[in-house]
Amino acid sequence: MIDLRDLCDEDEGVLFKWRSEPEVDRWMSDAAFPSREAHSAWFSLLRSDPDMRGWLITRGGTPSGLLTLSGLLSHHRRASWNWFLGSAEARGRGVGRAAQVLGLDRAFGELGLHKVFAEVMADNDAALKAQAATGFRREGYLRGHVLKTGVARDVVLLGILASEWNALRETARRRLVEANLIAP
Repeated sequence: MIDLRDLCDEDEGVLFKWRSEPEVDRWMSDAAFPSREAHSAWFSLLRSDPDMRGWLITRGGTPSGLLTLSGLLSHHRRASWNWFLGSAEARGRGVGRAAQVLGLDRAFGELGLHKVFAEVMADNDAALKAQAATGFRREGYLRGHVLKTGVARDVVLLGILASEWNALRETARRRLVEANLIAP
């Protein structure tokens, strides 16, 4: 079963390890891989800043990835959405799709957001497909928006509204329950 759990102290090292892997780093919009100190400061902020929330994505209780929301204090009731699967064993098994369904439930239910939006590297086909499968819509395209290892990369802007999620939620959850990916 896929689940989201609150972050704990031990997760900082796992996240740093994943973040250092080329398969994860290549999709990150950061200009450069962060130092251990910078990563530790970011992790501490993620756990303490009321403008941010993060959850560890787990598969059968095993850490698999991270999902975050930032900008939660906006009076617009919108937040920026980021996620990744750090565990190679989790990729291609519906873990990302399931984590997003669980995350959207939290964003629109627990947190009462109106909109969730994301920036995804234009060549990250797996992420674009996973987010489209959970109802994100393409809202824009930014040419040469991110410099990664000195190379300009395009970014796709995606978004989903609470009303759109409410229309899709039951079907999305049912499919994942039937696939034995999430609990009913």
